[in-house]
Amino acid sequence: MRGLRARAAAQLPCPPPPPASAPATSLPRFARLSPLALARQPTLPALAHLPWAPPASAFSAGLGAPMLPGGTSGYSRSTTRVFCTATSSAPREGRELLVQHLLVSEKDVRLLVDLEKSIIAGGADLSDLAVEHSLCPSKENGGMLGWVPEFEEAAFGAPLNKVVRCKTKFGWHLLQVLAERDQCVLQDIEPEELHTKMQDPSFIEEAQLIDVREPDEVAKASLPGFKVLPLRQFGTWGPVMTDEFNPQKDTYVLCHHGMRSMQVAKWLQSQGFRKVYNVAGGIHAYSIKADSSIPTY
Repeated sequence: MRGLRARAAAQLPCPPPPPASAPATSLPRFARLSPLALARQPTLPALAHLPWAPPASAFSAGLGAPMLPGGTSGYSRSTTRVFCTATSSAPREGRELLVQHLLVSEKDVRLLVDLEKSIIAGGADLSDLAVEHSLCPSKENGGMLGWVPEFEEAAFGAPLNKVVRCKTKFGWHLLQVLAERDQCVLQDIEPEELHTKMQDPSFIEEAQLIDVREPDEVAKASLPGFKVLPLRQFGTWGPVMTDEFNPQKDTYVLCHHGMRSMQVAKWLQSQGFRKVYNVAGGIHAYSIKADSSIPTY
């Protein structure tokens, strides 16, 4: 049976839309999407976007150990209840999980059980079943939610690749953790802080500095040490990014006003770059706030 994991069509960018989201790497087509294509991915009303759950003590027993779904900082806490058939294990602190799932309505629990049996006993592929049965928009990508932050406590207590059954306010889920990794850092760096760092010659030598503006923009204003990778030429440099740059090193991304660079920064994060910094406000803000010798345009 052919799963959607075989799909891997590269998509080239066009002029910059709003900032992108941060999806998965290395499995389905998420791995090959450009920063601009990522921006067109649908918002998924599933586990990756659920609000925080209350403490484990707030859950009733009966359906196995409780799963406490979490999200990034800024989500409000709620009373969403999530139950999971998997047993608890040590929390994966500071980890991100590569997750796929399928979703059925609360009344279709019998269908869920049958689908679970077809995977366990019949060798069915969860991604294929998601395309056919899931109610979540992620079905278009085989149920792939991408890399999501750690979930609290007993969440994902099952071993990697084991399919578990979960219940949320959206309905019943079959969920599978395909991989895990250290959680990536993606944050803004203020122009003043970057300017201070750049006074140290070792910083320019050791850090990975990327300017995603077009050549005509770079000709008007530039910062020393930045390698120019025009976003419109993503199709050229995107596929070889991990060959040219070290994902383990600190990476700083610059553009004119900080929008294109954020798209690329999120894409780099999705490709496994551990620490990515977006220059807030771009080179324009750098000129205004940190170094007036840099021209504005």
